[in-house]
Amino acid sequence: MTPQVKGRRARQFALLICMGLAGCDDTTALVTGSTVAPAATALRLHVGDKIKVVVIGDDKISGEYEIDQTGDISVPAAGALHAAGRSKVEMETEITRRLVDRQFLRSPMVTVSVASFRPFYVLGEVEKPGEYQYHTGLNLLSAIAVAGGNTYRANPSHALIQRAGETGFHSYPLSPDVPVNPGDLIKLPERYF
Repeated sequence: MTPQVKGRRARQFALLICMGLAGCDDTTALVTGSTVAPAATALRLHVGDKIKVVVIGDDKISGEYEIDQTGDISVPAAGALHAAGRSKVEMETEITRRLVDRQFLRSPMVTVSVASFRPFYVLGEVEKPGEYQYHTGLNLLSAIAVAGGNTYRANPSHALIQRAGETGFHSYPLSPDVPVNPGDLIKLPERYF
């Protein structure tokens, strides 16, 4: 590899890191030196999430892929990959490994970002119950505000949340400290008079 190609690859990698850090959220990997470690609060991908895969220098593989009902995505040249339950960093590693194993690319530079998360749902004593688009940093109070706020009959102290993959609701205090995750079902119960 010539020094010019090495320099160009180094600049592409630096740009890729900068692009990734500019859009940091709870699911973004923390880059420290040459080590890549998942963020402590990394969200896992689930059915219905849409991810964006970028392979530097190969537009045929790069694109957006929705995780299907079986938890898989199908990436050209990498094949079918199980994505549900994995983090973005784990998906980057797996796609890179597949491309190298299949001798499609010698040293691919792959990034995975979340294009869109599955929605969350708010029901019960809110003005506009329904399905809402998830965005990073959402908490219980902001989720209720997105649904138009509570009605006068709403319980002022707690809400019920069923997390994705769980059965049954759990009670949480109405607080900005309670995070909302993609796929959560939030129910604002009626107060007792």
